[in-house]
Amino acid sequence: MPEADLNRLGGRAARSDALTPTEAQVAELAAAGLSNQEIADQAFLSVKTVEANLTRAYRKLAIRSRSALAHALHHADHPPG
Repeated sequence: MPEADLNRLGGRAARSDALTPTEAQVAELAAAGLSNQEIADQAFLSVKTVEANLTRAYRKLAIRSRSALAHALHHADHPPG
């Protein structure tokens, strides 16, 4: 099956510590101070989907709170070196 068809099918990707585009979008909006409801409205997602994406982003970024998001996202975008 061509790769384009496989990508279109979706499903679970191989385990990765990189944020998916949706996780990154939700995390950025949360770091900017938006509530889960505001994020859901802006990103055309349900609140449950926002919560699930934040949970996965927290795990991947090894953080436990919304207050750590901006710092973690900044360091993910600009690794030392």
